[in-house]
Amino acid sequence: MQLKGLVRFFAIALTLICLYQLSFTWFVKSHESEMEKKATEWVKKFPTPEQQYPGNKELQAAYADSLEELKKTRLFRLLDSTKDTKLAFGLTTYRSAKEKELMLGLDLQGGMSVTMEVGLDGLIKSLSNYSKDANFNKALDAAVERKANSGADLITLFLEEFKKVSPDGKLAPLFSAKSANAIKIEDSNAKVENYLRKQAEAAFNNTYRILRTRIDRFGVSSNNINPDPAKGRINIELAGVNDKDRVRNYLQSTANLQFFEVYTWENKDVQAGIVAADKAVQDYLNGTTLTTPKTDTAAAATVKADTAKTATISSLAGKATAKVDSTALKANENPILRLMQMTQPYQAENGRPVFPAALGYIQSKDTGTLNDYLALESVKTKFPSNLVFMYGKAELDDPKAKDILMLYAIKTLDNGQAELEGDRIASASQDYDERGRIAIKMNMDKVGSNIWAKMTTRNVGKPLAIVLDNFVYSAPNVNDPITTGNSQISGNYTIKEAQDLSEILESGKLPAPAKIVQSQTVGPTLGSESIKGGALSFGISFLVIFALMLLYFNTGGWVANIALILNLLFTIGVLSALGFTLTAPGIAGLVLTIGMAVDTNVIIFERIKEEIAKGKNYSAAVNEGYKRSLAPVLDGHITSLLTAIILAYFGLGPVLGFATTQIIGILLSLFCGILISRLISDWYTNKNRHFEYFTNISKVIFNHTNFKFIEYRKYAYVLSAIIFVLGVGSFFNGFDEGVEFAGGRSYTVKFDKAVDPEVIREDLKAVFGEAPIIKTVDVKNQVNITTSFKIKETGNNVDAEVERTLYEGLKKHLPAGTSFDTFENTYKQSSQTVLPTISDDLKAGATKATLLAVFVICMYIFIRFRDWRYSLGSIVALMHDVFVTLIVFSYLKNFVPFPLEIDQHFIAAILTVIGFSMNDTVIVYDRIREDSALMKNVDNGTIINRAINETLSRTIMTSVTVFLTILILFIFGGEVTRGFAFAMLIGVATGVYSSVFVAAPILVDFGGGRALGSKSKTK
Repeated sequence: MQLKGLVRFFAIALTLICLYQLSFTWFVKSHESEMEKKATEWVKKFPTPEQQYPGNKELQAAYADSLEELKKTRLFRLLDSTKDTKLAFGLTTYRSAKEKELMLGLDLQGGMSVTMEVGLDGLIKSLSNYSKDANFNKALDAAVERKANSGADLITLFLEEFKKVSPDGKLAPLFSAKSANAIKIEDSNAKVENYLRKQAEAAFNNTYRILRTRIDRFGVSSNNINPDPAKGRINIELAGVNDKDRVRNYLQSTANLQFFEVYTWENKDVQAGIVAADKAVQDYLNGTTLTTPKTDTAAAATVKADTAKTATISSLAGKATAKVDSTALKANENPILRLMQMTQPYQAENGRPVFPAALGYIQSKDTGTLNDYLALESVKTKFPSNLVFMYGKAELDDPKAKDILMLYAIKTLDNGQAELEGDRIASASQDYDERGRIAIKMNMDKVGSNIWAKMTTRNVGKPLAIVLDNFVYSAPNVNDPITTGNSQISGNYTIKEAQDLSEILESGKLPAPAKIVQSQTVGPTLGSESIKGGALSFGISFLVIFALMLLYFNTGGWVANIALILNLLFTIGVLSALGFTLTAPGIAGLVLTIGMAVDTNVIIFERIKEEIAKGKNYSAAVNEGYKRSLAPVLDGHITSLLTAIILAYFGLGPVLGFATTQIIGILLSLFCGILISRLISDWYTNKNRHFEYFTNISKVIFNHTNFKFIEYRKYAYVLSAIIFVLGVGSFFNGFDEGVEFAGGRSYTVKFDKAVDPEVIREDLKAVFGEAPIIKTVDVKNQVNITTSFKIKETGNNVDAEVERTLYEGLKKHLPAGTSFDTFENTYKQSSQTVLPTISDDLKAGATKATLLAVFVICMYIFIRFRDWRYSLGSIVALMHDVFVTLIVFSYLKNFVPFPLEIDQHFIAAILTVIGFSMNDTVIVYDRIREDSALMKNVDNGTIINRAINETLSRTIMTSVTVFLTILILFIFGGEVTRGFAFAMLIGVATGVYSSVFVAAPILVDFGGGRALGSKSKTK
């Protein structure tokens, strides 16, 4: 009774927790929908494209794009300004709810995914002070070339190459000059290696920190950044981002570390400028000036047409009249001063006033409004021409300070540049000052020391700003002139903050910039189609399985269906609570969860029916059914769980999302399928009632068959031998490798009408110089184009050149006059780029994952059944399933109307098939072991035949439920998961065959006829 009470408590608690967690998603979507309506109404104030450019279709299209961008900008501004708006009956804010909602991946809402590799070759060159040594440069060039197709780190490769070109060469003389005495000329190569690795680690951490800051500025609702220090790579997902050129350029740009003088309130021009600027903005808001913001997106949007013409949307505010009511006049008073809390001077120890470096504090949500005000031409003229406003972290003890920024007035040179750049810093480290406070120690090179001496001499008692990517990280006051180049920065730092700042300083201009080695862009159209396809397949699968349970198990099916509903609720709720992102493969995982969730009840109910058929009453049959089904249920779920964990360990991106969903679904399936369903059954039975488990259909199917499976095993062996030969031959016949394995670029293009793939291939061959892979996607007017054109070339413009070439090759299939921009925004649905650098790692990881899954499952079977024959049967059956899938993907790749590619989704399918196939196999194995304990002195063939026939109905039913859900996913799920679903369909079908005709018969022909009993206790 205590166990039942505990199960009841957890079931109720988990239900309430999941409903609470998912409520945040509901409230967020409602709020965002409301803000989107406001943004749409706001855009309606502008002239329509037809009104603005009557008769000019090209400018109308460009103008419409601008209006859409204005709407997006306005929506972002509205959402940003309502972060602290109370939602859910005042119980939570939009900001808090947004952090807890179920996040959608970029494949569902559109966006961009990139994998960046930290370029350590630049770091090594910098640390050597850009040495001209021939052996050094030869070794480094060779290491960089090897790195393109190697999983080893660059430092290891560099040391190996240097030893080749100079076996007795010393590295220390090359790195001693710029190491700030960390390396001496006589030091060993091993010490230099340690030094390089330490610098590489610091550079990687700093690059990660900078990228983290940069992606936060894109303003996307959900972003994800995962560092992999061992490989020197950083994986970034930016859901909702569609300006891929801006993302690429911004993420790959070199970090810009600079030192500036600062204007403070002590400066009379700044004091007068703020007052005058405040009045100018007030006049602008009241409509007494027609000056419009030059860069304010709410006021003007410039649209570039392909004809180099431009169109400007005039602001309604700029056209406003001076007639403003008194309430509005009051609200428009002191617009700048109301946004900021001004800083105040304080008295130093010598009695002189000290002016803080920042002009004031401002809430982060108000920075967009302030930026618009400061961008007004009438405001810019009120300040010195070399003054630039920048934000910085607020140095406050208040926990709410994370929402507060400091506004600085930075003093640049007349050309807008900094007097001192970060590449002049030789070393920096976290230290302590003479008072024991945390500080940063900084050393500069000779040129930097001279500039620093001049700057500090001019600014004694005044602040100097340390700026990275136009963000002020610190603005310490200068106590005395620093003429030696050795500085100490003291302040209210934590150790972590001091370490971070010292790493930023030491990396200077980031000589180890990150370059994109893999990128994937998904258009919002494809994303919405993925959502529709996934939701449709999910809904249909649920209804089909729901009906099937009632059709086959009568009223007992309600128990399975309640467990199914709770399983899905708990799975989605836990995903949301743990902060996981739901992707299209994640939806596939949910669909598969529907099929596997009822497997537990199918196994249990089939056993209950078997006990009823033996003449037991319902209560006893239920007890025996749950008791004797526990072992096969656990075995089947554990094997599936093991493969899912392996998949999660080796998987990246979408595959990881699928594996995570599957792991959670499997664990919750055990809880719901065993404990909750038993709780429901007992509660109903205690009311002097019982569920019915038979229907007319299930009675026919349940009638025990008496097929002689073992007698036909020789024919099965011949078929398996043929499969083995064809499976080996498939490696020679070849596969269509997905772009993530082969390296290359893949584009999905949708045309206005059906196209001939062969004609497309020939046209692109003419411009690429090689024949690309062309396949129809979903419909006849949408194709996927994969090419290796210029894949080994590097540079920021290569992607753009390839896409421009693609456009030229497809131009005759597009409407006349279609511009490149229109092709990019309308016809190209998605693009994906993977350099060979990462494809080798993916292939190696996939191979390891598959072999490890087979090994782990076989070890589990051996430990579970204590007989090597069971493990041998498992190995042969699993390899049988894998080979059949490989055969189909190899020999049918040119005959099916959809892509059959070997990629991460395929590997996910293989591993899932391995786990699911063992689910069927262990059901048979468990019954063989049980019957062998009951049927003493009976030959193995008879025992195995009986066990297979006794479990045949549940083997078929478990396979049918999963097969149906995967078939629905294949038909309705869309292109994103079609290859995965097809591989799963093959695997599920062949899994039944291998369990019955391969895994079980092997027990007869091996072991010299020894009995199949186990040392473990029988059920």
